[in-house]
Amino acid sequence: MYYLPTLALVFGLFSISTAQYCTQVGPSATIDSNVESVDITGESSSISYTGCPGVIGLQDLTSQIVYLNAGGNYQLDVQFGTCGGNYAGAGQVWIDFDQSGNFDASESVGTWSGTPPVSLSIFNFSVPAGAQNGLTRMRVMQREQGTLPLDPCGTYSWGSVTDFGVYIQNGIDCSGFSGDNQAEAIIISSLPYDTTANTSICYSNQNAVYPSPDMFYKIDPNPSMESLHISLCGSSFDTFLSVIDAFGNVIVFNDDSNTCDSSSELNLLTAGLGTLYIIVEGWGSALGEYDLHVEANYLGLSEQSDGVLIYPNPSNGLVRISNFYGKVLVKNTLGQVLKESFCSKEIELNLNDLFSGTYFLCDELGKVLDKIIISKND
Repeated sequence: MYYLPTLALVFGLFSISTAQYCTQVGPSATIDSNVESVDITGESSSISYTGCPGVIGLQDLTSQIVYLNAGGNYQLDVQFGTCGGNYAGAGQVWIDFDQSGNFDASESVGTWSGTPPVSLSIFNFSVPAGAQNGLTRMRVMQREQGTLPLDPCGTYSWGSVTDFGVYIQNGIDCSGFSGDNQAEAIIISSLPYDTTANTSICYSNQNAVYPSPDMFYKIDPNPSMESLHISLCGSSFDTFLSVIDAFGNVIVFNDDSNTCDSSSELNLLTAGLGTLYIIVEGWGSALGEYDLHVEANYLGLSEQSDGVLIYPNPSNGLVRISNFYGKVLVKNTLGQVLKESFCSKEIELNLNDLFSGTYFLCDELGKVLDKIIISKND
C-alpha cells in the first residue's frame, strides 16, 4: 500500500478530471509543410476541407462532423502538401474509435512520408464493429522533418494538425452503463461487495494517471467501520487501483499486489473519512474483465473474531498483545506506519514515545487488529 507523498513523486500531483484530448499540439510557424485537403464521405454526410494559409497549433474543426456506421468501410483522401517551400516530412491520421480521449497507435487509419508535391493519399479503413455510439474525433497531422510513427500530441516547428468530428452510429449503446465517471459512480450500499465487470466496452479515460478506461465506485463509510479491504485479485489484466475523496484528492493507491501479482489490492483506514470513490483502471492502456471485492473491518470486532487480545485500552503507553503470531504495525489515523514489531503469541509494545491520541494495530497485510487510544499525562 502506498500513500500520496509517494504518488506525487512518481506521477506528479494526481487529480481527477474529465478526459480531454491533448490540444497544446502542432506547429509554431504557419509557413511551409501543411495538409492541403481532407475529404471523406460518410452516411449522408461528408467533410471537405481545404488547407492554407497555415495555422499555428491545433486547428479545431470538430464542428465539421461525418457520420460513420460501426462495422462500415470508408475511404479517406488526404493531400499532404505545403503552404510554402517543399520539405520532407511525414503525415498520419487517427480516429479515436473507443472515445477514450486518446489517439492510440491501434487507431491510426493511415500514414504518409515524402517530399511535396506528392500524389493524393487514399486511406481505406473500417470502423470497429464493436465501436460505441457517440461523438469522437479524427486528427490529421503533417510534420516537416518528422518520422513515422508520429506523436499525436507532439509539438514542432512546421506542419499542421487539424481535428474533425466523427459520429459513430449503429454501434453499441452505452446509455445504460454507469460508473464511467465520479458523478455516475456505482454505489456500494452493503458489504461485503463482489462484482465482475469489463472496462473494454463503454468506458473512457476519466482519471489522469493512465490512459486506460476506468470505472468509479462510491462508498460511504459508517461510524462503526474501522477499515476497508479492496481487492482486484483474479482480474484478467494488469490493474491499477486508487481511492479518492469527494474533492478528487488521492487517499491511497496500489499497482501490483504482494499476494496476486499484477492485480491490485489495498487496505484503507476509514477513521475521519467521508464519501470515498474507488477507481478501477489498467496499468498503461490495459483493459478487460476484472473482479472487485470490498469488505470492511468494524470497531470492537477484531479481537472477538480472531481471538487476539489487546490490552489495556485505553493505555498510558504500554500495550500488551496476546494470541497473535506475526508482524504488528502501529499506524496513525492517516495510515502511516509509525512502528513495527514481531509478535510470537505475546508481546508488550512500548508506545510511550507517541503522543496521546488514536492509533491502529494492524497485521503485515494491513488488516486492523484493533483501534487503541493512548492517553498520557503529557
